Amino acid sequence: MAAASKITDLDQIRQRREVLSEAPASETDAQLVARVQRGDRRAFDLLVRKYQSRILALIARFIHDPHEVKDVAQEAFIKAYRALPNFRGDSGFYTWLYRIAANTAKNHLAAASRRPPGTDVDAGEAMHYAGSEGLQTHDDPEARLRRQQLQAAIQAAIDSLPEDLRVALMLREFDGMSYEDISKVMECPVGTVRSRIFRARDAVDKQIAHLLDAPSSSRHPGGHSA
Repeated sequence: MAAASKITDLDQIRQRREVLSEAPASETDAQLVARVQRGDRRAFDLLVRKYQSRILALIARFIHDPHEVKDVAQEAFIKAYRALPNFRGDSGFYTWLYRIAANTAKNHLAAASRRPPGTDVDAGEAMHYAGSEGLQTHDDPEARLRRQQLQAAIQAAIDSLPEDLRVALMLREFDGMSYEDISKVMECPVGTVRSRIFRARDAVDKQIAHLLDAPSSSRHPGGHSA
């Protein structure tokens, strides 16, 4: 009897492990969404675990209080869960979720009568901008000062952009989104996205040209072609 009991316990443990081993990497977003739409709430938990850190990072660009960031992220995921029955897959799940989170953050700020801030660019992100390659190879006081000046200039340049240009540039350069996904997030044609990114890069180039060796006309932020 004792042996039979142990076998039964082992079977139950294995079954629990099989249920818990449904890792996000084993299924695509579309498959997980389909499971949620069939009533499987565990599948939504997997989607939350997969994208939680990225959504928190996105919201933190709009809101600086960490407690508010968590609250707004939770609100965004709740909105996404409630809206999932109507999700048809016209865009990728993350693109759709990204738009919900960004709008939730903006609405939160609007309700508190606060203006969405410009994109925060740290030193690591500043190194993606054209002309910064040469600043990474000499870690002396002068080079550090130039890096700080470049970072400050990039921050000021991005902050001064109109919101539509700033958001398009942020999605392309810092989130690595395709033009097609950006057009879905911003709800505008791909051609408009390309135009906004080109204008944003050109404006940033002009403002940081004095810190770069080469003329600004030959450089683009992020080193990407238009």
